[in-house]
Amino acid sequence: MNGIARALIVAGLSLLILGLLLWVFSSTRLRLIPFGRLPGDIYIKRGNFVFYAPIVSFLILSLLLTLFVNIIVRIFFH
Repeated sequence: MNGIARALIVAGLSLLILGLLLWVFSSTRLRLIPFGRLPGDIYIKRGNFVFYAPIVSFLILSLLLTLFVNIIVRIFFH
């Protein structure tokens, strides 16, 4: 039970820090990576129809989150 509680606390703090970082970088003009406008993101607009698939943005976000979680796990659980 102690391990589950610790994992939940670490996950919560990690999400809090990530949320604060995203909030700070989105509220200022410090956009490091223009998520949603990267080459490879699909945007089709025809009449009333809009199709948007941020494929490359999601791949980069997945990579960053994987690295972040691995660093947190190695710091706290090894």
